Order: sequence, then C-alpha cells, then structure tokens
Amino acid sequence: MTEHEHDAPEHDAEEGYEGPANLVTETGDIPVDVLLRGYFQPIDGRYHWYGRITAKDEVTALAQAGTRSVLLRTPQGEATGTLSDPDPWQRYRVAGTSTPPFTVASA
Repeated sequence: MTEHEHDAPEHDAEEGYEGPANLVTETGDIPVDVLLRGYFQPIDGRYHWYGRITAKDEVTALAQAGTRSVLLRTPQGEATGTLSDPDPWQRYRVAGTSTPPFTVASA
C-alpha cells in the first residue's frame, strides 16, 4: 500500500440494486424501475444511498406537485428518500441517508 492509498475513494465498495420498486404515496403505489447504489461514509458514520427512477408520467406528476420526500420499496427493503430534479430523459434522482431499500453485505 502506498502512503496515500487510504485517501483514494473505494468505488468497488459501493453496493446497490437494479430492478422493480414501488414509490409509496398517500394515493397508492407507483410501480417503477430503479438503479440504486450506496456506500458507508466513515466521515459522518452514515450510509448514503442514491440512484435514478426510470421515466414515468406518474413520478413526474408527483414531483411537479411538490413532493420531495418519498418512501421507496424494493423486494429487499424500504427507505425514505428525497426526489430531486430530473435529468434530460425525465429520470428523477432519489437519495437518502439511512438504511437503504436494498440489502447491504455485512463487513
């Protein structure tokens, strides 16, 4: 190990989930597909997860109505996250700091 190897980000330490999910709303579930990743951040001692929700009119309507906090449920778990702005393909970013909505391997 070189003197500064510990300073390099460990991209291979990221975990994640890709597949079907549901955005749970007050009016019902919105089935979506997601690509999620996450990592443990030792600086703040918390798990950070993030990803994209595939384009869907119902998600766009939800975001345009001002909804930012969402419950995301996958077959592996659920977590509350925050919707942010869409990319040019209308895929909304979702992110959270907590136990993620997917399985994380134990160290």
